[in-house]
Amino acid sequence: MADSSFDIVSKVERQEVDNALNQTAKEISQRYDFKGVGASISWSGEKILMEANSEDRVKAVLDVFQSKLIKRGISLKALDAGEPQLSGKEYKIFASIEEGISQDNAKKVAKIIRDEGPKGVKAQVQGDELRVSSKSRDDLQTIIALLKGKDFEFALQFVNYR
Repeated sequence: MADSSFDIVSKVERQEVDNALNQTAKEISQRYDFKGVGASISWSGEKILMEANSEDRVKAVLDVFQSKLIKRGISLKALDAGEPQLSGKEYKIFASIEEGISQDNAKKVAKIIRDEGPKGVKAQVQGDELRVSSKSRDDLQTIIALLKGKDFEFALQFVNYR
């Protein structure tokens, strides 16, 4: 019998982020506390740009955006938001969406699987994802439960379970 396997990835669906951004922009345009503060949110290349005329307001824009991401099922660990920066008369926050598992993080996850997981489970780093394979599907379920119980500084998804 062939080995069963699944992949551990850290991906974010761009369309969901876009939807969250559009919902945030709509809420900012409609909310009373954002009237007259020049608050906005938009794509700036691959980064997300949030602007307002005060530090508190730009942080509030970020807070609204984070709540919209959560509602759309996107982990906040994938959002890398910078600190508010004064640019002229406006405060700006640049945020980026982190995707892929770095080599160091992949090695950490593989080490946890080796040390704490059932015997006979193999983890291979493949680019920016991790392939986990075993003869037993129950062992794979155990690995998924083990990793969900851990707190990583990056978002994990489990795909291609077969």
